[in-house]
Amino acid sequence: RQAVQSGEMLPMAAVLQRLEAEVPGRVIEVELEPEEGRWIYEIRVLQTDGRLLKVKVDARSSAVLRRQPR
Repeated sequence: RQAVQSGEMLPMAAVLQRLEAEVPGRVIEVELEPEEGRWIYEIRVLQTDGRLLKVKVDARSSAVLRRQPR
């Protein structure tokens, strides 16, 4: 909560809204982890074709950093 209030990261709802436009599917799991000096959302998305995708998203900018099929 403090990181959101201080501007270090966006609220998870805002990140998920932006992600939905880029990676369609149903979010089934979200983890927040520090990585290389910044906060990263690691999000697992069940795509409409049934495949599972792991997406790493910068918590401050909501930029998709990596997509990895699972």
